[in-house]
Amino acid sequence: MSRPSLLRHYREFLPVGPGTPELSLGEGFTPLVRSRHLGRRLGLENLYFKFEGANPTGSFKDRGMVVAVAKALEEGARGVVCASTGNTSASAAAYAAYAGLPAVVLVPAGGVAAGKLLQAVAYGAWVFEFRGTFDRALEAAVRLADDAGLRLVNSLNPHRLAGQKTAAFEIVDELGDAPDYLFLPVGNAGNISAYWVGFKEYRAAGRSRKLPRLAGFQAAGAAPIVRGHPVPNPETVATAIRIGHPANWASALQARDESGGLIEAVTDEEILAARRLLAELEGLFVEPASAAGVAGLVRFRRIIADPAAVVVCVLTGSGLKDPTPGFNVESRVRRVDDPAEVFKTLGLEASPRSSG
Repeated sequence: MSRPSLLRHYREFLPVGPGTPELSLGEGFTPLVRSRHLGRRLGLENLYFKFEGANPTGSFKDRGMVVAVAKALEEGARGVVCASTGNTSASAAAYAAYAGLPAVVLVPAGGVAAGKLLQAVAYGAWVFEFRGTFDRALEAAVRLADDAGLRLVNSLNPHRLAGQKTAAFEIVDELGDAPDYLFLPVGNAGNISAYWVGFKEYRAAGRSRKLPRLAGFQAAGAAPIVRGHPVPNPETVATAIRIGHPANWASALQARDESGGLIEAVTDEEILAARRLLAELEGLFVEPASAAGVAGLVRFRRIIADPAAVVVCVLTGSGLKDPTPGFNVESRVRRVDDPAEVFKTLGLEASPRSSG
């Protein structure tokens, strides 16, 4: 059975009409995984992980990109352009290739994980590295969109956020109602804004009875919302959220305040520790930024008074995007010459056949 089209399934909630091409690479409808071990460790009976790494290019960006590129195609755009810390560039390049449109990608030099940059190149995008930050690259992308007739597909494009809100719909559809809490990373702040809009729209349509409290987490070295001012030179191992001046700052604050939630910072050490916990306890391999929400849950577990509360952590991207940080492969791989050494290391006795 083929997966349903995101554009068709949630059509009544999306800015699409009869003339909108129905693009799909199989985005959306990602797993909502119930915790087997971390929830028990934290004293939470109903902890879930929304694993967005299962999207076609490995991140949540595909939800919004399919809408943005479909609308660009419908409206006759010459091509698409974006600035990116990595995931947006991969997604824009893939969907542009599928739509038959050229894609132009601007990235901060040295600020994008190699796997993400390779994706954009593989999909045939024009890729340009800028000296400086993501924010400088975004300024250039906006100018290029204005001057060259390209469609900007960053989260400044409302069609992007319209697509991203569908993750909130899926969570409600699967759980039967909105969760009590939603924990997620915050970078350019579009996702926390989109989730909030999605939960509100679904409740207004009678699809859910309640709204969640949103808990967003920036990396401590790239935490402009937490600090209350832009960060000129953001630094964090979580490159996907290495953003010093989020484009969706105001709407993120609105989502926080309306939901009675919070936006706080977690350290790189906490992020990498959470990344390891997800892999070792739950079998979920995520990129560093994806673990920021889980790091926040570990630190701010105290805000959840009821152990039976339904808690969802959004895992925004696959670990294959940026596999190395937090894992020391050399220390975990044991080189052996004789199979008997494997038995010895594991404290097992080899059978006569195995040792013969």
